[in-house]
Amino acid sequence: MTHSARPAAIAGWHRVVETNDLEALDALVADEAVFLSPAVFTPQEGKTKTVAYLRAALTVFGGDTGFRYVGEWYGPNSAVLEFVADLDGIHVNGVDLIEWDDQDRIVRFKVMIRPVKGLQALIPRMAAQLEQA
Repeated sequence: MTHSARPAAIAGWHRVVETNDLEALDALVADEAVFLSPAVFTPQEGKTKTVAYLRAALTVFGGDTGFRYVGEWYGPNSAVLEFVADLDGIHVNGVDLIEWDDQDRIVRFKVMIRPVKGLQALIPRMAAQLEQA
């Protein structure tokens, strides 16, 4: 983990992950936010879509997946958060690339996941959550 102080936007994201506080998530995401999924070719633009994808991910990676962040690196208005989890017995490793504005609201959230077998396990789980939204 980096030695710099954790930026407010990232501290807010950690609170959302730890508490599953969906109201806090809504307040943390900017209206013009963009979500970039490892499974969807086109960017998901706007707060509504970004929040929907993040809510789905919170559900999919909740419970007994062992999801946890294992490293963090910060720039002036961006961060890389490395995570691990287990999906259907597959060890998944990935990064969340997060950018925020001057009001500490998330404006861009990109997820990258490996291995491909882990991504293949993730896709139907995310699709099921997004259909319920």
